[in-house]
Amino acid sequence: MDRRGLLKMIASATGVAMVGMPAFVLGQAPVPQAGADFTAEDIALLDEIAESIIPRTDTPGAKDAEVGAFMARFVTDCYTPEDQAAFRAGLADLDRRADGSFMALPPAARLEMLTALDREAVEQARRAWVAADGSGSGSGVHAFTMIKQLVLFSFFTSKVGATEVLRYDPVPGGYDGDLPYEPGTPAWATR
Repeated sequence: MDRRGLLKMIASATGVAMVGMPAFVLGQAPVPQAGADFTAEDIALLDEIAESIIPRTDTPGAKDAEVGAFMARFVTDCYTPEDQAAFRAGLADLDRRADGSFMALPPAARLEMLTALDREAVEQARRAWVAADGSGSGSGVHAFTMIKQLVLFSFFTSKVGATEVLRYDPVPGGYDGDLPYEPGTPAWATR
């Protein structure tokens, strides 16, 4: 799977285009920081959220890939100040829904909360529409969509995700768009 394929998969999984993608794809300069600095506690929270989404099984999980630190850097460098604020509000909402601290919840309760948020995000994306003139009913991207996108992107572009979960070919050579896929085997990180 190449980066373009991963971005398509993330958009399909979350129902919206990747937030922050213009800066990422077009190589724009990082946006000015608007208080987006993340503390060690914030990164630990991001790691716990990510590990709830991609837990360690017989393959490495999100914490093994240090997804939280990558997410913090991506939000700081690629999100607009408005998206950064929405992302922060999403993290605060997690603690509010957890009656104080998402980190204090047991893993099963964390997963239950994230599953409910995922359903909300999918429903919000399903209801949104945009007319040809740019108007529409969209009320912005759900904060959980932003979080989920970053977890998937961070993990599957990490060394751990690309080499220990996906199949990785360090020298892929020419493009072959018609590789056979054997059901039940990992997707390719490169090819």
